[in-house]
Amino acid sequence: MQVILLENIGNVGALGDLVEVRPGFARNFLLPGGKAQLATKENIADFEQRRAEYEAQQAEQLTSAKQRAASLEDASVTILARSGNEGKLFGSVGGDEIAQALTAKYSPVEKRELRLPDGPLRTTGEHQINVHIHAEIDVTVTVIVEGEEE
Repeated sequence: MQVILLENIGNVGALGDLVEVRPGFARNFLLPGGKAQLATKENIADFEQRRAEYEAQQAEQLTSAKQRAASLEDASVTILARSGNEGKLFGSVGGDEIAQALTAKYSPVEKRELRLPDGPLRTTGEHQINVHIHAEIDVTVTVIVEGEEE
């Protein structure tokens, strides 16, 4: 299925690109999210007329993402969790807890923006987490998990 991208999408393309994507990806993610339009003659002509508007909107989103990234630069949050003697947690610290802690201390962060490559945190100590704010911007924050022994 061929679509016109209305914003930069990682591993897919940039604003204004005509790309071939799988139908399910287009139907379930790109089209409902307003990230793309079907590549019909009418939509292509409409896009070319409104290209400056889309580019200005993209630049505004990038500027706000840079501001959020600056506020999260060198960010560090401490989360308390129940643990055993050897530093293993009873349960885990997931994206919800990390997003809430970052939002309370710094700027708003959503769970879907967090990149936890090894899944939820299951040990005490210091962990480096990536926050994917924008297609072009990633910030690394430090999450310190401290154990509460019982």
